[in-house]
Amino acid sequence: MPHAEEFFEQASAIARSLDRAAVESMASALAELRAAGGRLFFIGAGGSAGNCGHAVNDFRKLCGFEAYAPTDNVSELTARTNDEGWETVFSGWLEVSKLSGKDGVFVFSVGGGDLERNVSPNIVRALDLAKQRGARIFGVVGRDGGYTRKVGDHVVVVPTVDPKHVTPHTEAFHAVVWHCLVSHPKLQQKATKW
Repeated sequence: MPHAEEFFEQASAIARSLDRAAVESMASALAELRAAGGRLFFIGAGGSAGNCGHAVNDFRKLCGFEAYAPTDNVSELTARTNDEGWETVFSGWLEVSKLSGKDGVFVFSVGGGDLERNVSPNIVRALDLAKQRGARIFGVVGRDGGYTRKVGDHVVVVPTVDPKHVTPHTEAFHAVVWHCLVSHPKLQQKATKW
């Protein structure tokens, strides 16, 4: 089978098997968070960090959330990494932002974090802080969901249909899920231009 055909057949299989009830539950919880005046902080690394910046735009512009991504501030991100280390880069940022029980942390990640395997320890530390402060944890993750799935309140796990395509499919479905959310009637306040 040609690569493009295989890749898109796999994407179609993921779309058919994605947990729609989990997405609906996430939309309801996000609407509650916004109504209570909570802020939304998106965290992720690599391609997931890029997704965070895009999602912040959509949640702010279309849904009226006060939303942020620490990876959008390159100066602070690199200063914290240089001076304090990568492991605490997100938790340090959330501390200064005065993360509270009214707020939410939204993770985009392929592995979801795993200290034993040294996978995204920065996400694990941020989620530990979120749990301590009583913030809600949201996520769209791949594989088994890792630490995000373990401690999260509303987490969608992108099903693995081919281990060699876990990363591209998971990062693509970050966008599919968040675009479903920002166009959800419970969340969308302003229409898109197109």
